[in-house]
Amino acid sequence: MRTVLGRPDFRLLFGALLASMAAESILLLALAIWVKDLTGSDGLAGATIFAIIAPMMLAPLVGWVVDRYPRRPFFVAANLATAALLTPLFAVSRPGDIWIIYVVAGLYGLSYLTLSAALAGLIRQLVPVELLADANGVLQTVRQGLRLAGPLAGAALYAAVGGWLLAGLAMAGFVTAAAVVTLLRAPEDTPADGGSRWTAELGAGLRHLVGEPALRRALLGYGLGSLVMGFTESLIFAYVDQGLRRDATFVGVLVTVQGLGGLVGGLFSAALVRRAGEVGALAVGVTLFGPAALALAYPALWLGFAALLLAGLSLPLITVGLNTLIQRRTPAGLLGRVVAAAEALVSGPQAVSIGAGALLVGVLDFRLLFVLVGVVTTGAGVFLWRGRRLSAPPAPSVPRIPLQRRPAPAAGSEAEPQVARPAR
Repeated sequence: MRTVLGRPDFRLLFGALLASMAAESILLLALAIWVKDLTGSDGLAGATIFAIIAPMMLAPLVGWVVDRYPRRPFFVAANLATAALLTPLFAVSRPGDIWIIYVVAGLYGLSYLTLSAALAGLIRQLVPVELLADANGVLQTVRQGLRLAGPLAGAALYAAVGGWLLAGLAMAGFVTAAAVVTLLRAPEDTPADGGSRWTAELGAGLRHLVGEPALRRALLGYGLGSLVMGFTESLIFAYVDQGLRRDATFVGVLVTVQGLGGLVGGLFSAALVRRAGEVGALAVGVTLFGPAALALAYPALWLGFAALLLAGLSLPLITVGLNTLIQRRTPAGLLGRVVAAAEALVSGPQAVSIGAGALLVGVLDFRLLFVLVGVVTTGAGVFLWRGRRLSAPPAPSVPRIPLQRRPAPAAGSEAEPQVARPAR
């Protein structure tokens, strides 16, 4: 990681992302807590996350737009737009205003997809291929590490002053990110004209994902896990409320514990990619989520902390494995569409599972649902592990040492006896 952080251009991008990721870490959980506080409903709180993921259906269009513009100026404009779309939150004051939170959450989901697609291309421009796993690992370490303080600080600030201050802080983070990236002097790739109809270009990212064996396996396995992983967005509120008998703001404590596991996972993610390959790292991450979910089926505080640590450990392994695989296996001019399509293929099932979880948590025991999540994600992880050789890391090259010739024996000396050598 020190190698990639030694690059001045990446350090500048890293500083910008630190500001925007800090804004994100205090905002997302606070929106769900805000809805829970206004309505008292676990399902409506979980539906906030559903609203964020729902715009993923627009992924082909978003990726097509991203690929038509230079990465850096587009990334700056997208951060400024994200700050602007948070302003309606200042109008929320009563239960009847939760529709505003849902609208903002949906627009933020669209912005998140746009920023992710642009960021993948920007990193590809700044970082050599051999350092992509390290760059993604650094960013995931920080993203997960912010969970140590961000959600807890966000929950505490919400409890103290409400959601308006949180909205203002998040806006400041995105504006700061835009300002710092304007200082970046990255070589700008001229977007290539696809030369084909726009309808064909919209589907180019999906066709690439389906046609590349490693990407296809990764998306199938992770998509299967995502069908149930989204349940946890609503289940965690029921776990705290019905299982631990604590206030909804205690979710911030659990997410902070998850961030500690994510910090560890981020630190080791690049090394795991180099050792097991991108699909192997993804498989390990999805598999670890299984026992974490099973542990949450028994509501005990010490076991909940252990489960959230394990779940946090799994998340950066999943993200770094998948992001690095996409960046290495995708042409630069297609990267925005491929990233957006991958987000849709993963987040689509996850959005369905979040919506289903918000409904099921009201009619089924949350412990039974956690068991279901654990069984399915473990199976998805095994499926991915069996395909790990599709992205196996290259074998270390062994230097070839030339054989030294012995000097010819001097005249009159006794020649060395010849030993028969086996044929090679």
